[in-house]
Amino acid sequence: MPDDTGIAPLFLYGTLRYGPLLKLVLGKDFAGEVVAADLPDHAVHAVENQIFPMVRLCPGHIVEGVLVRGLTPEDVARLDFYEAGFDYILRPVTVRVGPRDVNARIYWPETANWVPADLWDLDVWAKRWGELTLLAAEEVMNAYGHADPQQIVARFPSIRVRAQARLNAHQTAPTMLRCRAAPHDVIVQNKTTPYIGFFAIEEYTLTHRAFDGGQVDPIHRAIFVSADAATVLPYDPVRDRVLLIEQFRAGAMARGDAQPWLLEAIAGRIDPGETPEEAARRETREEAGLDLKDLIPIGNYYPSPGAITEYLHSFIGIADLPDTAAGIGGLADEGEDIRSHLVSFSQMMDLLDSGEIGNASLNLSALHLARLRDSLRDS
Repeated sequence: MPDDTGIAPLFLYGTLRYGPLLKLVLGKDFAGEVVAADLPDHAVHAVENQIFPMVRLCPGHIVEGVLVRGLTPEDVARLDFYEAGFDYILRPVTVRVGPRDVNARIYWPETANWVPADLWDLDVWAKRWGELTLLAAEEVMNAYGHADPQQIVARFPSIRVRAQARLNAHQTAPTMLRCRAAPHDVIVQNKTTPYIGFFAIEEYTLTHRAFDGGQVDPIHRAIFVSADAATVLPYDPVRDRVLLIEQFRAGAMARGDAQPWLLEAIAGRIDPGETPEEAARRETREEAGLDLKDLIPIGNYYPSPGAITEYLHSFIGIADLPDTAAGIGGLADEGEDIRSHLVSFSQMMDLLDSGEIGNASLNLSALHLARLRDSLRDS
């Protein structure tokens, strides 16, 4: 039976039962009624390779959830936008509230792309994925009223990696020399997102604390938002050689570079739930077909923090690099066409001196290897 608003109650069984997420999606604290409810003959499963669940028919099982009454049309519109972004739509269902059966609606997965995995647990999910999901949902809901939900489906993998980057940024770096930021030192007066895709562009009007204790006049900045990434320079201390990769780079082409094929360290974005070390090993397998031995961290840094959010975690990767280690690699479904080169340490330094190595992470990694090389060869 519909509420006084004419809107049927909603049965929530998945991530929207997480209070902070429901508040973020609605844009406010929910003012209606929430009561415990069960859905017989169904089960909630994690979705394979995703961080959200799905409900499916499963005789003999019971889904524990909540029945939500008192939703406004705007509430439903915001929920529909969020859930449709994952290819979930409302359908009728009968749930049990105490001894009574109640007609309600449920968000049901409509895509055949979602494959059920293990049974899903809200508390386990919240501990591992709750904060990341909130950061991703913030970007999704910022698009409410400006984008079609199907655009969100296409963007969601990139939205998640940007959320992972924001989560990584919560790990505070040292402030022994630079000033330590305090609450309200930066005041964002306006923020817009004119473009969201594989990357995003955000435009800010803001003011921040000045070094003289005052406040700077409002400034306008356009920021290119991307993921955190890991880079690896594979090094064989026995043969004293490294593996470099070469690939076409659209950024160099767009700049007008007549030679847009660049020599680089292995690199790739850090996926949701991955550590930088895990990403480094995965990317090395994908791009060069190598399994690394030890990973030696050599620095975490912003390549260009004035306008780009990208943050790099760089490593020297100890590897066995026989003559057969070089070849063609990369993932075709990601448009990668990568050639690897085996070069001696001295040849790499010659390439650095000549300027043929014009990639920042490889430049930095080569210099770090020069500093560590003797100790690595002696170990």
